[in-house]
Amino acid sequence: MYTLSVSGLNEQIKGLLETSFNQVLVEGELSRITFHNSGHIYFTLKDSSSVISAVMFRGNASKLKFHLEEGMKVIINAALTLYKPRGSYQLNCFSIEPSGKGALALAFEQLKEKLSTKGYFNSEIKKQLPKFPSRIALITSSTGAALQDMLRVANSRYKNLEIDVYDVLVQGASASHAIVNAIIVADTKEYDILVVGRGGGSIEDLWAFNEESVANAIFHAKTPIISAVGHEIDWVISDFVADVRAATPSAAMEIALPDTNELYQYIDSLSLQMSQVFEQKIYTRSQEILHLKNSFIQHSVKKKVLQREEEIKQLKASFTQAVEYRLNLAQNQLINLQKIVESNNPKFKDKKGFAQLSQNAQVVDIHSLNVGDEFEVQSTTIRLKAKVLTKENIL
Repeated sequence: MYTLSVSGLNEQIKGLLETSFNQVLVEGELSRITFHNSGHIYFTLKDSSSVISAVMFRGNASKLKFHLEEGMKVIINAALTLYKPRGSYQLNCFSIEPSGKGALALAFEQLKEKLSTKGYFNSEIKKQLPKFPSRIALITSSTGAALQDMLRVANSRYKNLEIDVYDVLVQGASASHAIVNAIIVADTKEYDILVVGRGGGSIEDLWAFNEESVANAIFHAKTPIISAVGHEIDWVISDFVADVRAATPSAAMEIALPDTNELYQYIDSLSLQMSQVFEQKIYTRSQEILHLKNSFIQHSVKKKVLQREEEIKQLKASFTQAVEYRLNLAQNQLINLQKIVESNNPKFKDKKGFAQLSQNAQVVDIHSLNVGDEFEVQSTTIRLKAKVLTKENIL
């Protein structure tokens, strides 16, 4: 039997393995992952009862869209090879896909969770868009339909605007690098708004806007940024990081720019409101002036003199009336007294059988006299002295 050296045996085994298993698909769970400084990734693939070592060299590792994590279940496209110095075999991985979920979808979720944890999506740090921008930059492909849609909307809504177009690749391996550079350059040009976007496409077509480098550029930009990628149903990482997400490129311009016709209507309404306000203020001020004028007239020296003159006239009239009233009253009282005197004067009472009775120069009633009282009986022509001899009630 031919005797082999260890190296020779390993060489034959290596040739046999690599010839027989030059491409295999293996499903298992990732374990003991090591990301080497060289860019290579070393790990173990295992199931419930076995393990196998694996390596993914830098060239293939750089193409991974998602991050390998401990315990992740994956499907590996690899070749079986032998590492001769140790006599151990391992999987040389060409590509890795998550089991049950696409690599891009997983990469999207991983990056979304990572950036959310870092605070990239926080609403309180979002910058406000200016109401009336004068300069905006469109970072997109100059040959895409999205640019024409944006320019058409801008021209119909708001013509008093300077628009600069930064022509970039929007898909492919170098697209993210071009987009990042355009954002960094445009951010130094004092634009009012940056619009970053493209038209619709597959997840692979839109992937440049899911790259972490693009997210970082948007997050660190000082200029407000609108992300306008794909259609309304398309969501990319730039949508979450940007200050405003637009469903489409056309919608981005509708968000960024005011409508001139609406502005005209708004100006008309403001003019009407202003006229109404002015009219109200003029009316209010005129009423105040009228009030002050009346108040001045009421409190002026001339007015007070006229008031005093009127008061004196009224007082004089009142005094005259009072005097006349008093005189009339005195005259009436005098007349009444005269009538009383006349009615009590004996000369006006001289009737046959009637005379006035008096006692001690005072007129008395006959009933007040008693037997023995002396009294006088007087008519208009004669006075008699008499004495009561008897007193008898007739009735």
